[in-house]
Amino acid sequence: MFIEHAQHLLLVYAAYLVAIASPGPSTMAIMGVAMNQGRAPAIALALGVVTGSLFWALLAATGISTILTAYAEALTAIKIAGGLYLLYLAWKSARSALTADPQPTKATAPGKTTAHYRRGLLLHLSNPKAVFGWMAIMALGLQPDSPAYTLSAVFAGCAVLGLTVNVGYAFMFSTALMGQVYRKSRRYVEGALAAIFGYAGLRLLFSRP
Repeated sequence: MFIEHAQHLLLVYAAYLVAIASPGPSTMAIMGVAMNQGRAPAIALALGVVTGSLFWALLAATGISTILTAYAEALTAIKIAGGLYLLYLAWKSARSALTADPQPTKATAPGKTTAHYRRGLLLHLSNPKAVFGWMAIMALGLQPDSPAYTLSAVFAGCAVLGLTVNVGYAFMFSTALMGQVYRKSRRYVEGALAAIFGYAGLRLLFSRP
């Protein structure tokens, strides 16, 4: 019985790992900030992303997500706000891509770090589809005969994986080598970010409730 429950947990962790490690708006944002502005801002952004993800996880775990799905107006409002925010990020990246000379990287002040944390948090909170992903994760891990610790194990394990992957991206892409790569290909990187944010924003705005 223990082995069967352990297999369910491993399946949950594998599914979550693939989801968070795959390229998307959040991971691309962490990579871009790490290469352009350094490690501290990227880590702050990554922590914001993980916080947002765990917020949706708590909603899914406590059943509040059922209330959200019952009120289409709430989901629609979140979806519109999220789509517009992603389009705003697309505009900022596109503007940066069209700028000829890259701005020099400066030391990150505490206020700037907080701003990057908020940006990462908003990236995840503005995507109501995340709660449905967590509902699938919870359904995958929680079986009718699951022991009492299963929910805590799912939450804690996914939190560790989220921190490891996202903060790992922040460390990996903030190295001197990646900084050089960014300076040489800055406009292409920012252009790619603009395309990804724009596509994600439009898809969110025009997706069905």
